[in-house]
Order: sequence, then structure tokens, then C-alpha cells
Amino acid sequence: MLVRTPVFAGGIVVTLHVVSALERSYGAAGAVGAATTLAIAVSGPWRGRLLDRRGLRRVVGPSVVVTGLCWAVAPFVPYWWLLGLAVLAGLFVVPTFSVIRQAILAVVPEQDRRTAISLDSVAVEISFMLGPALAVWAATAWSTALVLLVVQMLGVLAGAVLWLADPPLREDGDTGTGPVPPRRTWLRPGFLAVCLGAAATTAVLSGTDLGVVAALRDLGSPSRIGVVLALWGLGSLLGGLVYGGLHRSVDAFRLLGGLALVTAPLALAGGWVTLGALAFLAGLFCAPTITATVDQVSRVVPAAARGEAMGWHGSSMTAGLALGAPATGFVIDHAGWGAGFLTVAAVGALVAVLGAVLTSGPARARWAGRSAARPARTPV
Repeated sequence: MLVRTPVFAGGIVVTLHVVSALERSYGAAGAVGAATTLAIAVSGPWRGRLLDRRGLRRVVGPSVVVTGLCWAVAPFVPYWWLLGLAVLAGLFVVPTFSVIRQAILAVVPEQDRRTAISLDSVAVEISFMLGPALAVWAATAWSTALVLLVVQMLGVLAGAVLWLADPPLREDGDTGTGPVPPRRTWLRPGFLAVCLGAAATTAVLSGTDLGVVAALRDLGSPSRIGVVLALWGLGSLLGGLVYGGLHRSVDAFRLLGGLALVTAPLALAGGWVTLGALAFLAGLFCAPTITATVDQVSRVVPAAARGEAMGWHGSSMTAGLALGAPATGFVIDHAGWGAGFLTVAAVGALVAVLGAVLTSGPARARWAGRSAARPARTPV
């Protein structure tokens, strides 16, 4: 939570800083967020592979230095310099989500992984609820430049603590410097389907987030936006706890289908109370679906390649977040907020069906047979 809370706080502080201190438009602020998100998505697989090859300290150390230098300067420079430094920091961001989940997978027995990852998802939800709220409060009390500096330096400090802790990323305690299996052994349709499912999940979430805002503005209750989003987050938190307590795993695509099914009724809300109740129900499937995708990645990818795989998974989630909101916004602008909820629900349902087909028993057997028929090659 200490590592991730500054991550969630940083985005809103950058937006407030660009709009208030630099006196730019919300579009300009969004451009910084979009460019940084793209940089983080690009860096995920690359830095994940470095984790597999070189270990945690040789990856996190340079990240701490580069991001520390970038954010020490960025709050005090003009807009275009801020944009460039934010992108550079995004390329070298400490891969905290990937590292923490790998560390959990390494030390928890296989039969308890789902429970541990569910608890991790709950911690993410709490960080998501605390970070932006604390950031907005601080930005109203002090200079946005000062708050941005403090928030980002806290993130750098958390990265340094992670470097000092140096948790093992593999079950045998190896730090990740052994041979890495070639991508062709795990970068297969089953893994790619899980990444597509992760992207669809976050697209549904980001679209729902925007849809709630649009719905409450149209229903004349903009002051209830925070309440409804909090109920949505509470549902996700409780859903994660319940899913972690189950005795067996549930397929990620079944959960994604459930998420789509409970998201669609939000389009029928007639007021903020109804919308809040429906959002709470929809939230029950949020954390479990993300947890299930992480769990499935850990089961289909060798431990020695897990860093890169988690990087691809994280980039997929980032891409879903980046695409979901603008696509939903386009639909809302042309067809209303109800259509926005129905659109993201339809996308989630479509990917759920496609993923279930690609990861079914016959499909796995077919792809395994094709892989076995290929001639062996020396790993590069």
C-alpha cells in the first residue's frame, strides 16, 4: 500500500498542477496522463524481462535514480518539459505491481496463491481509494508543485525500500538471474487470451468510472459522484475478500462474463441511490476478475519468465484503462450515458466468450500439438 498509494495519487496531482499552476486546459493535462500511461505500458514487458534476466536490484536501482531525478525537476518546469520528464519517468517506472505480485507468488504455496493475490487486490483497492482523496486534499491546502514533489518522492522512497528488501521473485529463492525460457514456450494463444481478458476488464472498469460521472451529472446529482464511486470500490473490496476465501479458483473469463452481466443494469438507474446500489453489485466482480487473470498467468507461464509475463499482463491492463475511457466517452457523447454502460458490458461479454473458447480443453490440446510438431531451436 505504501508503494502504490503514491502511484494513484500522482496522476490526479499532475492534472491539478497542469490546470491550476501551469494554467493549461484539461486536454493538456489529459495529454500528460495519456503519454505517461503509454510509456508505462511500453516499459512493462521490457522491464519485466530485465527482472527475469538480471534480478530485482539491477532493475529497481536505475529506476529509483531516473524517476527520482525526473520528479525532482518536473514540478518546477514549464508544460512541455513536464511532459517530457513524465514520459521518461514512465519508461523507467519502478515495476511495483509486477514485483509485488511475483514476490507473493514466490513465497505463498500454490494452493493459497488465489487467496494471497485477492488480499493484494484488496490492498490495491484501498490504495486507489486513499491516494486520490489525500492528493486532492493536499493540493487544496498547499502548492500543487510542492504536493507533486512530495507525492513522487514518496514513490521514489518506496522504490528504494523495495530495493533494500530485495524479495525473492521465484519459488526457490533465486533472484531471477538464471536462464530464461524462450518466448515461444509460453507466449501462446492461452496466455494472450488472458492478457486480452485483463485489458477488457480494465476497459469495463474505466468505462464504468466515466459512465458513473456522466450519469450523475445528467441525473442532477453531481455531488454524489464520490459516494457512488466509493460504493463501487467497497463492492470490489468485499468481492476480493470473498473470492480469496473460496476453496477453488474460478475461470477468469467466467468472472469477466459476470462483470459484464452486472455492469449492464447500470444503464437502467433512475437516480443516485439506484445507481449506487447497482454500482456496489457491479463492484463485487471487479477485484475477483483481475485476481483471476493474475492467477491464470502464474499457472501458464514458467516461473523463470514470470517477470516479462507479468509485464505483458500489466501493459494489457494499462492499455484497457487507456482505451476504455475515451471509447466510452465517444459513445456517451453520441448516445447517452446508458449506452456507455451497455457498450463496455458488451465488450466484456464478447471477450469473455472469445477467451473461454481460446482457453478451452480442445483449443489447448490443438495448440500444444502444433508446438510439439515444431522443430527444436536453440534459445536466444
